Amino acid sequence: MTSCDVLIVGGGPAGSSCAWKLRRTGLHVVVWDRRRFPRDKICAGWITPQILAALQLDPEAYMADGLTFQPFSGFAISRLGDDETRVRYGRPVSYGIRRCEFDHYLLQRSGAELCLGQPVKTLERRNGGWVLNDTIHARLLIGAGGHFCPVAQLLGTRLGATEPIVAAQEAEFELSPTQQLACKVAPDVPEIFFTPDLKGYGWVVRKGAYINIGLGRQDSHRLGDHVARFVAFLEQRGTIPERLPAKFHGHPYLLYGTAQRPLLDNAALVIGDAAGLAYSKSGEGIRPAIESGLLAAETILEADGTYSRERLAGYERRVIARLGPRRTGLGVTDFVPQWIAGPIAGRLLASAWFARRVVVDRWFLHRQQPALTEEPPQTARLGQERLPASAG
Repeated sequence: MTSCDVLIVGGGPAGSSCAWKLRRTGLHVVVWDRRRFPRDKICAGWITPQILAALQLDPEAYMADGLTFQPFSGFAISRLGDDETRVRYGRPVSYGIRRCEFDHYLLQRSGAELCLGQPVKTLERRNGGWVLNDTIHARLLIGAGGHFCPVAQLLGTRLGATEPIVAAQEAEFELSPTQQLACKVAPDVPEIFFTPDLKGYGWVVRKGAYINIGLGRQDSHRLGDHVARFVAFLEQRGTIPERLPAKFHGHPYLLYGTAQRPLLDNAALVIGDAAGLAYSKSGEGIRPAIESGLLAAETILEADGTYSRERLAGYERRVIARLGPRRTGLGVTDFVPQWIAGPIAGRLLASAWFARRVVVDRWFLHRQQPALTEEPPQTARLGQERLPASAG
C-alpha cells in the first residue's frame, strides 16, 4: 500500500493547483482521477491575469508547447434579440484556453504522483487516515472531483433535487479554414447573450481555430429546447456555421451561496466545483476552483501536520473572506439581481457603462479582486513552468 501526506481526488484545476502548492514545500501528494489525461472537457474556458499571477504561469512557456492561448480584449453583451454593446479595452483582459490542454498542463506541472484512469471504489477512515481502494493511505483527503465528487458525498453532500443546480449544455469544435473566414465572431471578443427571462445566458467563444458554443440556466426545465432556439438564433444571424459538427454535452454545477455543501471535516477538505464555489453572477468556476485549491493548501501548511477539524477550520474562513458569506435559505441566486429584471434589463445591458463596469468588470472578470499571490517558498523550483519532455 502506498502512503502519502495528502490524497487529492480529482485532477482538474482545483486539485492540480492545490497539489502544485503543496509539492513546492516537499509534501508527498497523490492525485487520483477516474479519467486519464488529457481528457475531453468542454468549457467556454477563459482565464484572467489574476489566475496567471496566482499560479505563476508563463504565457510564453504555455504557448511554446503548442497550446491554445487566445487573448480577449473585449466582450459583446446583450439580451437575446436586443441590441448588443461591445466593450473594448485595447489590451488583453482575459485569455481563452481549451480545458483538455489547460487541465493536463496544470496536472503535469504540479509535481504530484498521479494515479489516473481508476474509479474510486472504496474510501474509508483507517489507521489514523484515509484508505482509497485498499491501495493508498493518506493522512489528509481532499475532494476535488467536481459536482459528483465522491469525497463530497462521503462528507454528507446529498445529490438531487435539494440542490439548486445550474444546468448547461455546450459544444466545442475546430473550425475549418473556410469556416474561420466566414465566422462572424471576432477571436478577441467573446459574445454573451442573456436569456429574455434572465435565468441564464448563452455564449460564443472563439479560441484560436476552435469555437465553443453553450447555454446555461438556473431553470433546467426543457434546457434542450432553450439550447436549440439559441443555436437557431446564432445560425439565422450568421454568427456560427450551420449544421454544427459537434454534439452538445450537458453538465450541472452549483453557484456559490445557493447550496451548503460541506467544506471540511476531520482530515478532509472539499474544493472547487465539489464544494459548489462557482461565481453567483456569471457561473464561472475556473478561478474560484483554483483559488480554493490554493487556500486549502495554505490551510494545510498552517496546520503543520495536525489535521483536526479545528485546525482545518481556517479553510472555510479563507473561502468566506474571498467569496463572501455562505448564505442560507435564500433559494436560487439569479445570474443578475432582481432589481434589473423586467423592461429595464435590456436598456441596462445595452448601456456601455453598465456592460463594462458591472457585467464584464465585476460579474465576469472580477477585476476588483486582486490575485492570490505570495512569495514563493524557498523549496520551490522556479522557472520550470513548461511541461517535462516526457509529458504527452
